[in-house]
Amino acid sequence: MVAALALLAVGLVGWFVAGRLLRPIRSLRETAARISSTDLAERITVVGVDDVSELTVTVNDMLDRLDEAFTGQRLLLDDVGHELKTPITILRGHLELIEPDSPDDVRATRDLVLDELDRMSGLVQDIALLAKTRIPDFVKPEPTDVAELANAVFAKASALSSEREWSLEASAAGTAVADPARITQAWLQLAENAVKYSPQGSTIVIGSTARGDDEVELWVRDQGRGVEKEQLVTIFQRFARADGERGVDGAGLGLSIVQAIAEAHGGRAFAESELGVGSRFVILIPRAGSKRKG
Repeated sequence: MVAALALLAVGLVGWFVAGRLLRPIRSLRETAARISSTDLAERITVVGVDDVSELTVTVNDMLDRLDEAFTGQRLLLDDVGHELKTPITILRGHLELIEPDSPDDVRATRDLVLDELDRMSGLVQDIALLAKTRIPDFVKPEPTDVAELANAVFAKASALSSEREWSLEASAAGTAVADPARITQAWLQLAENAVKYSPQGSTIVIGSTARGDDEVELWVRDQGRGVEKEQLVTIFQRFARADGERGVDGAGLGLSIVQAIAEAHGGRAFAESELGVGSRFVILIPRAGSKRKG
């Protein structure tokens, strides 16, 4: 009888302890069962500091990343749908009104359709590139001489426009762990934007500057009309343009690609501007390379 009572007592205590230990796991399972792609807001309450609590924190972090990914995907699809609506409407309208018996009308419509298709093709390519930025091997960093990279980018950028004066103002010494191809792509995008938003005959300056011992700035400065203070952050969002200009070539993805490349290197992109004077767009990256995990 004593042994039976002892065994019963041990069983009750074990059941109670096991229930307390497994309660967070049960809550985790129930929460995971309720979560769907349309509702990722729910999180699991963290209780205690044991291994199960650490597992709960890890799962919550995973849900945060999934929520961010799904939200970004929905926003991208909304943006793409909005951007494609205009050229599709233009194409349909001109094709419906074309006069088949008029060679001039057919030729003009053909040129317009090809131009719009080229713009849509560029948009698709930019979207595909943005999608790749989430892939761990999007950048292939290696020790890169910053001064040599600045010289190479300047040589390529100066060919973008013969109607601008180009100047290489500064070249930071030393190396940075970066993907030279991706950094060149982002840097040239800043130079191309400077050409779009600056008047003919103005000067565009390219340079790189050390920020302390751990970071380096890669920048482009123009003499355009500048950017409003409240737009300095939003212009790096998808399909954004300074002053909302739609007459400027491009889909408004250039600066978001620059930001994505900077973030892939563990850095960021930002802008400084003064109305009526010009703007300075900067890619800031750590010399030691990205510490983000794929």
